[in-house]
Amino acid sequence: MAENKAKTPFDLPKLPPLIDYKELVEHISSAHAALARLDEMLKHVSNPALIERTFLTREAVLSSQIEGTQATLEEVMKKEAEDGKKISETTEKARDIQEIINYRDALREGVEIINQGEFLAENNVKKLHRILLESVRGKTRAPGEFRREQVYIAPPGTPMSEAGYIPPVPQEVPELYGNFDKYLNTATSERDVLVQIAISHYQFEAIHPFKDGNGRMGRLLIPLFLYQRKIIARPLMYISQYFEEHRRDYYDLLADVSYKDAWIPWLRFFLNGLKEQALDACQLAGKIITLRDEYQKHLAEFNSTYAFNLLDAIFARPIFTVVKIQERSGIKVYQTLLNLVEKFVDAGILQDSTPDKKRNKIYEFKPLLKLLENKKE
Repeated sequence: MAENKAKTPFDLPKLPPLIDYKELVEHISSAHAALARLDEMLKHVSNPALIERTFLTREAVLSSQIEGTQATLEEVMKKEAEDGKKISETTEKARDIQEIINYRDALREGVEIINQGEFLAENNVKKLHRILLESVRGKTRAPGEFRREQVYIAPPGTPMSEAGYIPPVPQEVPELYGNFDKYLNTATSERDVLVQIAISHYQFEAIHPFKDGNGRMGRLLIPLFLYQRKIIARPLMYISQYFEEHRRDYYDLLADVSYKDAWIPWLRFFLNGLKEQALDACQLAGKIITLRDEYQKHLAEFNSTYAFNLLDAIFARPIFTVVKIQERSGIKVYQTLLNLVEKFVDAGILQDSTPDKKRNKIYEFKPLLKLLENKKE
C-alpha cells in the first residue's frame, strides 16, 4: 500500500470524476488497438471452446493468486479430473482450488447474464458474488449482501489505526453503489469506454461493498464489461496477470487516487495493462490454434472418425479421465473412446499420469499445459 495511513473511513466522492483526456490520448489509442486486434482474432476462431475453458480457468487462478491462494492451474485441473470425487474442504490447498473454481463459475454466469441481454446491475453483481463466495471460506462472509460493518485494508493482524485504507462506513454503501451502478451501466457516462471501466474498477474497490471478495469481484467485472460493450467478441481478455505482476504499483496507484486525487497515473497504468494483456491473450490464442492445427495434420493416421472429436475435447479439458472427457468429446461408446485415448498415449500426444492405476486413470495433454503455464517474457 501507499505510505498513507488512514485514520477514519474514507469520504469517497461520487462519480464521475473530472479527467484530463489530453494526458491519456496515446494510452487510450494503444489499448483500443490491442483490443481490436484480439477481437479480430476471436471472431475468426472456428471453435471457441478450444480456448474458452482453459482461458477462464487461467484467469481464475491468476486473480485468486492476488488474494494469496497457492494453487496452480495444473493442480486445479487435476482436482477436477478426479472422477466422482468432490473437492475436500479439509486442506488449505483444497479450499484454494474451490475458490478458483467458484471464480470461473461466476465468470461463466456473468457471460450468461450478458447473453440474456441484462446489465451488470446491482442484483446481478450480488448474484455473482454469491457464486464467488460459495465455499468454506466465503459462506460465512455474507455472500451476495452489502457489508453491514466497518472493514479496513491492511495485512492480517494489523489494527485499524495502522490501516492503509478504511472504506466508507457501511451506511453509505447503498448510495455510493447506486451511483457506481448508474455510472457503470450508462454508455454515456464517460467519453471513452476503457477509461470508464478503469474508473469503475477504482470506485468498486474504494467502496468495498462486500465483507469479503471485493478484489476478485472487481477484477471479474472487467472482462464482463468489455464483453457487454462489444469491445471483444468473447470475454477472453483478463487483466489479473498484469495486476499480479505489478501488485505493488496496483495497490499504490489505487491509494493515490484516494488520497492524492491522482487519476492520470492510475488510468495510464490500467490502460497499459489492457494493452499488454490483450496482446498476451492474442499471442496465447494464436499459439493454441497453431498447436491444434499441427496435431490435426496427423489425425488421419489414427484411422478413426472420432480422432478430431477427441483432439478438440482435450484442448478444452487438458487433464481428464475418460469418463470426464466422454461428454465433451461426443463419443458415445466408452470402449471406442478408451481405445482412442490409448492410441493418443502411444502416439505421445497424451501422457498417462497415473500409470499404476487400472481404473479412473488421469491423462494429461502436456503441450497445452506448457503453453498455459508459461510466464510472459
